[in-house]
Amino acid sequence: MKYKKLLSNILIAVLTAILTVAIYSNFVDKSIDGKSDGSVSTLNKDTNGIHFTNLPSDFKSDNFDFTYAAENTVHAVVHVKTKYVQERSYPSEHPLFEYFFGDRYQQPERREAEGYGSGVIISPDGYIVTNNHVIEKSDEIEVALNDERTFEAEIVGTDEATDLALLKIDEKELPYLQFGSSKDLKLGEWVLAVGNPFNLRSTVTAGIVSAKGRAMGFSRGESRLSIESFIQTDAAVNKGNSGGALVNMEGELIGINSAIASPTGAYTGYAFAIPSNIAQKVVEDLIKFGEVKRAVLGVQIQNITGDLAKEKDLEVQQGAYVAGLTKDGAADEAGIKSGDVIIEVDNEKIESVSELQQTINNYRPGDEVKVIVKRNGKKKQFDVKLRNMQGSTEIIAGEETLENLGAKFETLSRQEKQRIGINHGVKVVRLEDGAFKDAGIKEGFVVAYIEGNKINSVDDIKQILGQTPSGARVEVEGLYPGNNMIYVYQIETD
Repeated sequence: MKYKKLLSNILIAVLTAILTVAIYSNFVDKSIDGKSDGSVSTLNKDTNGIHFTNLPSDFKSDNFDFTYAAENTVHAVVHVKTKYVQERSYPSEHPLFEYFFGDRYQQPERREAEGYGSGVIISPDGYIVTNNHVIEKSDEIEVALNDERTFEAEIVGTDEATDLALLKIDEKELPYLQFGSSKDLKLGEWVLAVGNPFNLRSTVTAGIVSAKGRAMGFSRGESRLSIESFIQTDAAVNKGNSGGALVNMEGELIGINSAIASPTGAYTGYAFAIPSNIAQKVVEDLIKFGEVKRAVLGVQIQNITGDLAKEKDLEVQQGAYVAGLTKDGAADEAGIKSGDVIIEVDNEKIESVSELQQTINNYRPGDEVKVIVKRNGKKKQFDVKLRNMQGSTEIIAGEETLENLGAKFETLSRQEKQRIGINHGVKVVRLEDGAFKDAGIKEGFVVAYIEGNKINSVDDIKQILGQTPSGARVEVEGLYPGNNMIYVYQIETD
């Protein structure tokens, strides 16, 4: 009897506890998730705001699904293999040569070398964009697709200022990527880098946009102009990724991977891509004109630092400070003055020199833009008609004539460069009375250097001679196809 009463009490206690827990749980759940009438309660499940960081197995989100972008990108990214002749010089160890020539005498050694990189197919008929530094020394270029097919590629054109090059292969109905808008990228946005690091074909890495408008000061060799406004990302990029694709989650091409910041030469967390808005305009110009038709504002600019703002008593901390103007240039003619701070171009905010360069690079000579500056604390708007590097608003395609030199020039094709044995230069295709003819230059002459500056296009000639005082004598160096001699002429500028 005693035991029955004890068991009965235990059973009642257990049932009471179960019922209490059930009622309490039902009440709390409704208080957390919603009241009985369906309204939302203000009581939170996690009052401390602390959560475990595991990802549940049933978690699904389009924001974390990289498969669409990856699968649509790998087939449009190619492996670029280049061959070129590398020449190295070694001091002679022969005592007789050292006696007469000292350690200046060097013996050259030539050997065939190979280079590797990536490229992105941007049209179904075989146009491929890559970095200029991937192919600039090449004598032969081979492109391997993701399906293992290989093609010989031709160089359509290059642009040293942006480190871009355009190739072409003879094939149709190729997978390709469409350009997206790098302007619309946001910090923290997910991106994928696709390329061939260390010759590992079709490699995909993911990261976020870490910064925009980065100017890193990378060397452009002998180029007098460098345009840098990189997208910085923490997607892993290594040697061989150069020229590969940076895409957004929709699989749109928003950058061309170009460089890394690394003390070791391998990826350490920072990679840089040329924005698609720059690349797309360069590609369009190379297809249409064979070279980039670049507009200039005619200003010397610098970033605003704390010291500069204090020294010049500036009321703004961001923008491009106008340190000087090209006389009678586009900005000068429009009314912009030294000391102005450019803060906007055609409704695009300008916070740095790199952003101004990127924005102006989207235009061609003859285009009109609205430029807003800060002057003495007030905003002023100017309508500026952009010009080319020679000061005119013209766009000239194909053969170009420089009347003051009495010569018509033509950019060398890749086959001509290969046949002659050089990787740069422009050809004199016609001569009239003028400085070139007076100096003894003949038709067919290939101009390789002027005053020691490498010549890649007619614009290079115009730019160099445009900075030379009238009446000065300049040195023109080059060769005639089929002749191994190097010729140096002295011409007098008007």
